[in-house]
Amino acid sequence: MSEQNPFENSRKQLRKCTDILCMDEGIYDMLANPMREMHVSLPVRMDDGSMKVFEGFRVQYNDAKGPTKGGIRFHPDETVDTVKALAAWMTWKCALMDIPLGGGKGGVICNPKEMSDGELERLSRKFISSIAQIVGPDKDVPAPDVYTNPRMMAWMMDEFSKIAGRNQFGVITGKPLSIGGSLGRGDATARGGLYAVREAADDIGLDLNGATVAIQGYGNAGSFAAILAKSLFGCKIVAVHDRSGGIMRLDGIDPEGAKGHKANYGSVFGFAGTEPISNEDLLELDVDVLIPAALEHVITDMNADKIKAKIIAELANGPTTPEADEILYKSGVHLIPDFLCNGGGVTVSYFEMVQNIYRYHWSEDRVHNRLDAKMTNAYHATLEACKKHDVNMRTAAYVVAVGRVVEAMRDRGWM
Repeated sequence: MSEQNPFENSRKQLRKCTDILCMDEGIYDMLANPMREMHVSLPVRMDDGSMKVFEGFRVQYNDAKGPTKGGIRFHPDETVDTVKALAAWMTWKCALMDIPLGGGKGGVICNPKEMSDGELERLSRKFISSIAQIVGPDKDVPAPDVYTNPRMMAWMMDEFSKIAGRNQFGVITGKPLSIGGSLGRGDATARGGLYAVREAADDIGLDLNGATVAIQGYGNAGSFAAILAKSLFGCKIVAVHDRSGGIMRLDGIDPEGAKGHKANYGSVFGFAGTEPISNEDLLELDVDVLIPAALEHVITDMNADKIKAKIIAELANGPTTPEADEILYKSGVHLIPDFLCNGGGVTVSYFEMVQNIYRYHWSEDRVHNRLDAKMTNAYHATLEACKKHDVNMRTAAYVVAVGRVVEAMRDRGWM
C-alpha cells in the first residue's frame, strides 16, 4: 500500500470536477477547505487510576445544504487529514444522495481494543462534551464509524442531553432502537451498496445470480455485504479478508458461517473448508464483483492494472487512488465510487433524524424501500453525468454532487 495523503487526494478529485464544470478559482478555494475544524485534548481517568490525554478532532466541511453529518472514528492511526478528507467526501455524499445535509467527520486517536468499557464510556462522554458547542440537531449530527458503535452513541447522546438540560435524541444517529434509533440502520451501508451493484450489473448486462464476489474487509459493512449479496441476489462469495488473514473457496463461502467464525476466533482465517488467500491476491482475483470494505488506498497505480473484476463496489472510504481510477477506467472496470456506493449509511441516518424530529418510527420495509429509491436515483444521476461528460464514475459523482452544493451556496448568496 502506498503512503498517500487522503485530503490531498480529495482535493485532486475536486479540482478535476471544478475544471470540468468550468468553475473559477474562487469557487474551488471555497470548496477545497473545511469551513470549521476543532482540535480537542481529552483527559480521561483510566482504570488503573492514571490520567491519559487523547487527541480528538471534529471537522465541519460545508453546511450550505443543511446541518453537517458524519461519523466519529476511534482509531490508533487517526489523523486530521483523514478526518478532513472524510468530511469532504461526506459533503459530496449527502449532496449526491440528495438529502438536506452537509458533511462532517470526527475522530479520536486511541486503540479501543486495548480499553475497557468504562474507559471507552469516559472517553466518549469527554469527546462529545468537548465539542458540544459546535454540535446539535440543527448544527452537526455525529454517528458511529470505525470502532464506534450504537452503545457509544447512546453515551454521547446522554452526555449532550445533560449539557442541554433536556433530551436531545436527534444530536446523534446510529443509536439503539430504545432511544430513537432506526430500524434498518445496522446493514444500511452494505444494503445501499448492493442496491447500487444491482443497478450497475443491469447496466453492463451481468446476471448477479451466481456471480462471484470477493470482499476485502469483513467488519460490519463487509460481512453484511456478503450476507446480502447471497440472500438478495444469489451471488457466490468466493473470498473474504480481514486484518488477520483471508480465506477462499471457489464453490462458495457461507457468509454467516464466516461471520460466526470471526466472532469466535477474531478472524475469518481458518474457517473450515476454505484455503488461505493474501490481501493482494484477493484484490486481483478473477471475480465478477470486488468489494473493498476496509480502509483507504488499497487499489493504487501499483496494482490497478491487475484488477480483473467487472464491477468494483467501494464500501470503504477512499480505497482507490486517483491514479488507479484512470487505469481502471481505461481497462473497462465499472467502478461504483465510495460516496455513491456507501451512501446508504448516511441516508438511513438521515431517516433516523427525520423520525426523531417527528417522534414516529418507520417500519423496516419503509426504510428499505426509501433507501432503495435514493440509491437508485443517485446511481442513475451519476451514470448520466458519466456519459454526458465522458468521464469515469467517480468524477461523474463529483460533478453531480459539487454542482448541487455550489447551487445551494449561490442561492444562499455566498458567492
